[in-house]
This record gives sequence, C-alpha cells and structure tokens, in this order.
Amino acid sequence: MLDKSVQNFINNIEKKLYLSIQEKTDSIIFKLEKVLKAFSDSHLNVQHFASLTGYGHGDLGRDIIDKIFADVLEAEKAAVRLQFVSGTHAITSALFGVLRPGDYLLSVTGRPYESLEEVIGLRGNGQGSLIEFGINYEEISLNNEGNIDFVALEKALHIPRKLIFIQRSCGYTWRPSLSIDVIKEICFLCHKIQPNSICFVDNCYGEFVETKEPTSVGADLIAGSLIKNLGGTIVPTGGYIAGKVDLVDKACCRLTAPGIGSDGGISFDLNRTILQGLFLAPQMVAEALIGAEIISATFNELGFQVLPTPGSIRTDLIQVIRIGDPEILQIICRSFQEKSPVGSFLDPIPAPMPGYENNLVMAGGTFVDGSTSEFSADAPMKPPFDLFIQGGSHRSHVKIALIHALSNLFKAGLIKMPQND
Repeated sequence: MLDKSVQNFINNIEKKLYLSIQEKTDSIIFKLEKVLKAFSDSHLNVQHFASLTGYGHGDLGRDIIDKIFADVLEAEKAAVRLQFVSGTHAITSALFGVLRPGDYLLSVTGRPYESLEEVIGLRGNGQGSLIEFGINYEEISLNNEGNIDFVALEKALHIPRKLIFIQRSCGYTWRPSLSIDVIKEICFLCHKIQPNSICFVDNCYGEFVETKEPTSVGADLIAGSLIKNLGGTIVPTGGYIAGKVDLVDKACCRLTAPGIGSDGGISFDLNRTILQGLFLAPQMVAEALIGAEIISATFNELGFQVLPTPGSIRTDLIQVIRIGDPEILQIICRSFQEKSPVGSFLDPIPAPMPGYENNLVMAGGTFVDGSTSEFSADAPMKPPFDLFIQGGSHRSHVKIALIHALSNLFKAGLIKMPQND
C-alpha cells in the first residue's frame, strides 16, 4: 500500500512537470537532425563498421567517426578513441599535449574535479604531474553564488596564460554548472585580452544538453568520455577530444606518440557501436534530463535542498541533493542499487576510489561499468553529504528506483510523505 502511495506522489509530481518534460522531448529533434546530417555528409555506410588490426593505419571507419563527431560538435577536428580509459584520461592528454614547461594554466571554475587534482599536482607527488613538469598553475575561486568571477578573471589575464581551464559541470561541488552562454562569455573575454590563449573545456556531462557545444561558441579545445552522454549508454569505453586541428593533433601525440598522433589506434570492431551510441545519444540525454527533473522536484517537495531546482535551465546531467545525513544517503544509494539491472544484490558501501581524496559511496548497476549515462548516484562521504545523481536511459527506470528509495526511507522513519492532492 505504501509503494502505491509513493508511486501516486511521484506520478503527481511528473504531471506538474508536463511543460518542462515536453520541452526536453521536443529538443531531441534538433539534436538528432544534427547527428543525421553528419552521418549523411560523411556518406556513412556499413563498410565503415569494420575496423583494422595492429597499428590501425588508414582505418576508414575510425576516420569517418572522427569526422562525424567533429561535425556534430562543430569543431575543426575530433579524435574519438577507445584507448582513452576515461574522461580524465582524455582531458589529461589534452593538457599534457598543449602545455609546455613554463606555461601558465589558469582554472576559472575554482578547484577542478577531484580526479584531476593529481594530474595537475595539487595532490600526490612523484607521478609526473603538470606541476612536476614545470607548468605553473593558478585558479580563480567562484563567487559566493557559485558563478564565474569575471572581475577576477579580467585581472588574472594581465599575466600571459597559455591555457584557460573551464569545467562545465559542477563536479563534486555545490554550484551551478556552466551554460553555453557563460562559456561563450568566458572565451570572448579571454580571447579579447589574450588572443593566443587556449580556452579548454572539460565537457563531461554536458554534451547534447543544450543545442550548442562549447566548440561552436569560442572554445578552442574540449574533451569528454564516451561512457557519458555521447556514448548513448552502449559504448563500452573511450573518450574524445575535439577542437582546432593543431590542438587535437598535439593531444593525440600524448595519447600515442609524436609522429603517430591521431593516425594510430584501432577501434576493436566497435565502430558500429560508437556510431549507434551517438545516434541514440540525443534521446538518452533527454530521458536523463527528464529523470533528473523528476528527482529534483520530488526531493524539493520533501524539504531537501536541490540543485538545479525544478524548472531551472539545465546545463548538464547532474542533479545534486543535499542530504545532510549519512544514513539517509546510504539508504538512497542502497535502494537505487537494488533497482539496478546489474548487481542489484550488492550493497554499496563507502570505499576508496583511484583519483579521489575521500571515500565514495557509489550506486549504479550499469551494463557498462562506471557508466554515468546510465542511471547512477554517488557521493563523497563527508558533510554536508551531497548526493550526485546522473544519467538514466529512460525515466521509468528512474521512477522505479525513486519509489523504492522513498518507500525505504519512510519505513525507516527518516522522512514523512506529503499528502497527495
């Protein structure tokens, strides 16, 4: 009886979100048309699904994939490679490819995502971080509202900066993610004051959320993961880099070797999967955004702080809930895991994760291990116990997991369910 009551509660919330859901559904057409045009312009056909072995020299399928991704992202060039083990790896290749000893790296979105701290050299030592290679690093804190401090940025640009680092998503912080309009404003200011500076965007979680990508509004280089938005939940691994030709080539020389660059690397007969994932991505991203909106409205109704708030313009897939209580957080993660398609019997417990300083609790029995385009939730185990939820190939799965979590919280006496209208 309780589950039915919770289901009615969430169904009523979904009905109230009709206009927001319809807007996200309608946006699929524009994004899918962009993908279809890129397929058509490249003359994609079944022969491009085959890949080579060995070095991969002259791999027509790989080259077609690169061209299609470049067109979709409105970039001069793209390199889509299964050899990237994560978004962090793709970003790292870009940073090491472009920067040289003595260069200045400036982060305008505060402290970068935790997995990049050891890459830069903010934690750990002896592993060959950017700082150990003589790269100078500075960061500009976000203002009190969690937005870009443009006054501080303009002042910081009085010193020559080789690369401006822009993190699109909120990461593990309580702040708004960046919109395309804000990224455009950052790039315009940086190029106005320092025309030769490189605006680099960590694009993870942001692809296909808005109608434009950073490379179409002034970003020189972007990078991301294929087990997030652009993989459409079916690509098993990999990442991409896109932007200006010379910068993509430099990044690829770090992935492979100078002299090889983007001309090597096979795709292990996964060309079709990569392309089909891209074809599915606009639909998958829209469903994830709708699921995030339902989660936001549900927890908001229950009295929790949420970011973004219901009805807000969304700029990435991440929905943050300020839980404030480790017991509630773990019950939610356990409930989500129990309604996962894979590993539903597992109990997510806080544990160390490579690249992260704090123990993490992670829920997400996904078909692709660690995929955040499928439905998952994770949190650093530290106050104020913010829960970061992302992905969802269809809203029905999100609703099932949400109903289960609220039912368990109610049974434990940790929440009170509002009366239905």
